[in-house]
Amino acid sequence: MRLLVVSPNACHEVAELVRVEAERSKAPTTALTLRAATRSPGNIETGFGSLAAAVAVAELISAQRGNVDGVLVASFGDTWIPELQELIDVPVLGMTEAALCAAALQGRRISIVTVSERLTARYRDSVEYFGFSRRLASIRGIREPLRGMGKVQEHFRPTLVELARLAVTEDGADVVILAGAPLAGLARDIRPEIEVPVVDGVGAGIRFAEAIVGLHSGSRRAGSFTASPPKRRVGPSPAINAVPGVSRAADEFSTPSLAQALTSKGVPSHG
Repeated sequence: MRLLVVSPNACHEVAELVRVEAERSKAPTTALTLRAATRSPGNIETGFGSLAAAVAVAELISAQRGNVDGVLVASFGDTWIPELQELIDVPVLGMTEAALCAAALQGRRISIVTVSERLTARYRDSVEYFGFSRRLASIRGIREPLRGMGKVQEHFRPTLVELARLAVTEDGADVVILAGAPLAGLARDIRPEIEVPVVDGVGAGIRFAEAIVGLHSGSRRAGSFTASPPKRRVGPSPAINAVPGVSRAADEFSTPSLAQALTSKGVPSHG
């Protein structure tokens, strides 16, 4: 089995955390290909940053069409990940849905611990999008300013442990998710200190991706995530242009400049 793991954060240290945990989580017969975005934010904690990451991830996935059996996007809280299945005819999973499913199988009430309290609203929206709102006990995040996404575990381990404990003792959590690629691998380290199961998003994503690919459920020929019909699009990368249904030859869709458009309508150009 060949899995593509995409790290949307443009941060080498975060990508390395993802790689290490993915390698530790995979089955011996699974071969991993890791790709890290270079044209996206180093820390995806805003809606606009999420949009920028989506384009970068789409390009990386499109370039691997025909080379992989499944895809894991190592990002938490992004509701655009299921739509990436329109680009490639293999299962595409995100950490959010995989972690929520893994948590739901181990407890009734789920809490999420994340790297920043600022992410609470986005994560709550994401939990609702994936249909787990009624199971959500709480979302707790670090309040202090971060000093590099690749060093969150090193700088804030005691804080993260305390947040997980509070989720259990004060919020009634039966299971805790450590959310976000910067926390990849931390669950293995702190599980003995938390009285309920602790879910790692990368580990859950790898295991669920292997399971879904192994089911051999068939390809998408209808439904929400089938490829769109050919249509005019301006500016996609060559990799996205090559996806069936996205566009025809790129030069067929060249767009005139504003000056050319005005000149063609008889408006003189001044520059």
